[in-house]
Amino acid sequence: MILNGGRLLRLSLDKVSGSGFVSKNEFLFGRIDMQIKLVRGNSAGTVTAFYLSSQGPAHDEIDFEFLGNLSGNPYTLHTNVCTQGKGNREQQIRLWFDPTMAFHTYSIVWNAQRIIFLVDNIPIRVFNNLESIGVPFPKNQPMRIYSSLWNADDWATMGGLVKTDWTKAPFTAAFRNFKANACVLAPGTSACIRTASTQDSGWQDQALDASGRKWIQWVQKNHMVYNYCKDVKRFPKGLLPECKRSRFL
Repeated sequence: MILNGGRLLRLSLDKVSGSGFVSKNEFLFGRIDMQIKLVRGNSAGTVTAFYLSSQGPAHDEIDFEFLGNLSGNPYTLHTNVCTQGKGNREQQIRLWFDPTMAFHTYSIVWNAQRIIFLVDNIPIRVFNNLESIGVPFPKNQPMRIYSSLWNADDWATMGGLVKTDWTKAPFTAAFRNFKANACVLAPGTSACIRTASTQDSGWQDQALDASGRKWIQWVQKNHMVYNYCKDVKRFPKGLLPECKRSRFL
């Protein structure tokens, strides 16, 4: 549903179908902001996703996924970076607020040096470009912005133990204030279309400052529940190479 003259969009999920939307433009680097109010009440089994993705089997992808839970339990925010069709770089945190009561801003900063995930402008994760040690980094494929609300009760809540309660359907999530301060690709080229928003180019070399490093340490100490760089059982032959080099993965 598109409401308020196009300023508010709602996605809905029931037992028959989910829903989603995609940007008209493709982007190669930029800052993407979206305000989202997540599914209220018993949202177990549902996933609300907000992500960048290219197309094809060797696609690149930068993910925010919000994993629903039983009423009263916190949402899990799941992030991942996929390059050339391969991911396996998941982190999960518990949000420190109720994301169903009000809109909060979720942002992706993507430049040639790093990817920064932010919640209400607080950095929660940074994925650095470490191609110098053989770590793939998404930098060549333009991506569109996607969002969707779908059923994933085979894995989303407590590893799939808690299933979606369809008597609570329809489940709805709301979106507003989408901003793309980014390089918009001209059709059929690799050149940017210059727009007013691209004049603010701080994202092109944005990094963590001292305050950002303190915030990300706070998030990882108090709210992180899974980090692939700590999962030695999953990677018995050794953790991925960036795990030894990047402090704030």
